[in-house]
Amino acid sequence: MVLLIVLINFFIIHLAPGNPAQIISGLEQPSQEVIKALEHRYGLDKPLVVQLGIYFKNALKGDLGYSYIYSEPVITLIKERIGATLLLTLTSAVLAFISGTLLAAWSSRYKKGILDSILSILSYVLYAMPSFWLALILILIFSSNLRWFPTAGMFNVRLSLHGFSRFGDILYHLFLPVLTLTLIQIPVYFRVTRSSIFQVSRDEYILTMTAAGLERKKIFNKYVLKNAILPSVTIFGLTLGYAITGSALVEIVFAWPGMGRLMLDAVFKRDYNLLLGIYFVLAVCICIAILLTDVFYAILDPRIRYK
Repeated sequence: MVLLIVLINFFIIHLAPGNPAQIISGLEQPSQEVIKALEHRYGLDKPLVVQLGIYFKNALKGDLGYSYIYSEPVITLIKERIGATLLLTLTSAVLAFISGTLLAAWSSRYKKGILDSILSILSYVLYAMPSFWLALILILIFSSNLRWFPTAGMFNVRLSLHGFSRFGDILYHLFLPVLTLTLIQIPVYFRVTRSSIFQVSRDEYILTMTAAGLERKKIFNKYVLKNAILPSVTIFGLTLGYAITGSALVEIVFAWPGMGRLMLDAVFKRDYNLLLGIYFVLAVCICIAILLTDVFYAILDPRIRYK
């Protein structure tokens, strides 16, 4: 799976228009001699199949190449930033899953009521809202006007904090970026779980327990909700993948020291090695997330057993 993703990305990136050698040179109109020298230095003059073979050979050794624009090993650049990105995306994904599920359960108790209508409308609005636009709105409200939270960064660079003080400062800076990504993802879980609750509630075994006089609250919490969240668990891995890749714009808006800026620079400056390295690491993270989701699904649903 990972190899297939890398293979597709490799050819898409290399077949895109533009010459990275021209960008590496730093000149507006470099001579052909300069371009050819840079292409030979970085192996860009070799056939794509040969470049692909060299890349896979080095990647199996843990060598993702050398960044043209940063003049550092790609693996070093990714190690410096992957932690910040995972902290942001994992936190927001878990909060979105919990919040979306709870709101769906709450909304389903008041089907076709005012609360249900309000939450449904909000879910459509948030789902259609661009993440960077929501980030700017939150900065305008909570940072510029109320001055409750910082506008950018992962921690206060002016202070030398350690231990719990440092941890608290990171959480303080983490609030708005996480809130942005959480609000963007909540509608997915809300709509899926809400629809699933209505569907499960019409199943025969639920109707039988209701007719038998079992307490409605117990039926809902123990049987309806537990089965209704299974589709949300299924899409958690996919949504997490979207959060990792979609957090780039949010990271840029909040100047979060993750992989967002790194990815943007690699795209605009045609840094093949850096871009491929980022996609490779992201593909691995997404595959691991999907695998863990399948395991968690089997725990929730006893009908599923993996051998």
